[in-house]
Amino acid sequence: MIIGTAGHIDHGKTSLVRALTGADTDRLKDEKARGISIDLGFAYLPAPDGGVLGFIDVPGHERFVHNMLAGATGIDFVLLVVAADDGVMPQTIEHLAIVNLLGISHGLVVITKADLVDEARLGEVRTEIANTLSATALAGAEMVAVSSATGAGIDDLRQRLFAASQAYGRRAATGSFRLAADRSFTLQGTGTVVTGTVLSGVVSVGDQVIVSPFGLSARVRAIHAQNRPTEQGRAGDRCALNLAGDGVTKDAIARGDVVLAPELHAPAERIDATVEMLASEAKPLTQWMPVRLHHAATEVGARIVLLGDAPVPPGGRAMVQLVLERPVAAAAGDRFVLRDTTAQRTIGGGRFLDLRAPARKRRTPERMAQLEALALPDPEAALAALLGRAPGYIDIATFIRDHALSEAERASLVERLSLIRLQTAKAEFALLPAVWLRLKNRMTAVLEAFHADYPNLAGMGFERLRLQLEPRLPAPAFAAMLQGLARSRDVALDGAWVRLPGHEVHLTPHDETLWNRIAPLIGGTERFRPPRVRDIAGITGISEVDVRRLCKLLGRMGRADEVAHDHFFLRDTVAEMVEIATRIAAAVPNGEFTAAQFRDQLNNGRKVAIQILEFFDRHGITIRRGDLRRINKHRLDLFRRPANVVSGSVRETGDSVSGRASSPVGRPDFKSGKGREPVLGGFDSHSLPPH
Repeated sequence: MIIGTAGHIDHGKTSLVRALTGADTDRLKDEKARGISIDLGFAYLPAPDGGVLGFIDVPGHERFVHNMLAGATGIDFVLLVVAADDGVMPQTIEHLAIVNLLGISHGLVVITKADLVDEARLGEVRTEIANTLSATALAGAEMVAVSSATGAGIDDLRQRLFAASQAYGRRAATGSFRLAADRSFTLQGTGTVVTGTVLSGVVSVGDQVIVSPFGLSARVRAIHAQNRPTEQGRAGDRCALNLAGDGVTKDAIARGDVVLAPELHAPAERIDATVEMLASEAKPLTQWMPVRLHHAATEVGARIVLLGDAPVPPGGRAMVQLVLERPVAAAAGDRFVLRDTTAQRTIGGGRFLDLRAPARKRRTPERMAQLEALALPDPEAALAALLGRAPGYIDIATFIRDHALSEAERASLVERLSLIRLQTAKAEFALLPAVWLRLKNRMTAVLEAFHADYPNLAGMGFERLRLQLEPRLPAPAFAAMLQGLARSRDVALDGAWVRLPGHEVHLTPHDETLWNRIAPLIGGTERFRPPRVRDIAGITGISEVDVRRLCKLLGRMGRADEVAHDHFFLRDTVAEMVEIATRIAAAVPNGEFTAAQFRDQLNNGRKVAIQILEFFDRHGITIRRGDLRRINKHRLDLFRRPANVVSGSVRETGDSVSGRASSPVGRPDFKSGKGREPVLGGFDSHSLPPH
């Protein structure tokens, strides 16, 4: 158990710790000379059960409250020290307010210097203290009168602490490892040592860690926990970590840094939080008000962004956004304290809700509903509530990291909530089963309606389908969903199109007759130099409008491509030309080839060859630099024939996200060029891809 002192200056906190442990926590030269505590002091007391009680002695002077705050975070049990001759003083009240804001509810009151007063005065002090505690988490706490000078009451206090330690038990070592650093120094023959309280998780000798927020990597060479050498440090322990690594020095690690498991390193500089103003404050918390934020052992300047319609009055509670001067290492659920910029008084405190707070749309009803869910103290309850609100999905990897949960806790959450997960290259999205079922049923209904309205189309465009569904998943997550549904045969993916498995595309008998007359003209030996729409109309006697309509329809079906205006090539021919360009590039220095080299292979004339290459340029198949082009191997799947397509996992590939067979040609977010005849959805394959 970690025990922290709190109280006014010169009320005997350091003397009390010395009487209990035999250790003098004043270690600085100025502390010895001035007789007051300036910085944190540490001492340890072996317990009869074999455990060790750790003590953090904090300064009581108002000028050093920032040091007191650095030690207060992470303590399990507080000793509120009040001198019998003085009674409750200003820093008694401020320290008590800080203890209350940090959520510390276990402790007792020690009335020191009891030898200097009579029983009547002790009774008055007890009453004064009880009244002061009545509105705090320490209301009703036991009071013990002691004298550090005579030793009276010290043994009784020590036994009470041993009993409290047994009742409190060992803090659960849940979560991933975090240690709030309050000291960094060098020991000869050992190297850099960092001390602090382990906030969560377990650290072992040999572990790789990161010093956040600056991202310094290190390895744990040795550990002292509760002043004893050990192989592990656990949540609730005062630990000294001997760190090694490139750049690891005592000057590279400052008070306020957090030593943590590598997967937790993600500093935050814009945080949504709940805040509670002290009733003793004279002014409300206003928009963009500057404050000093104290979290764990760090102190940083911040500005307040109100998420409500009015300032937060004294004694009031509200949700706010904290915009920090520099990033900090934190976790959702951590408590913090706010002080004014002059460092003269504590004005309030609260709890972090979301470390990735948005800079825009931060006060919308949807966002406020999310914050209400995140305000639930239990991570499982918060996650379930969050997934039940818009947008209906969450990046669960970010949620787990920002709540400092362990891999075992993550697996348990997923199992208990029966979450549906969608893995992408950069994130892992999760949905509740009911939301997943509703989304899947809605997708089926949309596709059924689309097939009924457009039976001659291969399927619905990826993006058009995504925009008609709720929740509207991010494109990579939606692609992962489609891949999963394709594997279970709930949908089928044909390039950039999504369809129901039973849907088959057929031309009308009339269009089939027309296509049988047109197809030979743009295939066979003339496939690399097919006639244009006007020429086809002249040859066949079919109206130009019908030829254009039918060719565009075949483009929507993935059987033809409009390489240039009114110049259609069969899809298989386009795939063949991509292969020819790839072979040319492989045979020339640096993989760069000219339009003339491509023209000679196709034997179709310079103008047509350049139009084909410009078509490739628009879709990223080729990359042009001056008169030279090279192949972009990452886009070769776009026009690959189905027989050559290799199935694989979902990848984020720019314009197209529907598997390795995907193609952007004919997608509903491709717009028709000026003067061209638009086809259903307002696009054609000649248009430029979106950026």
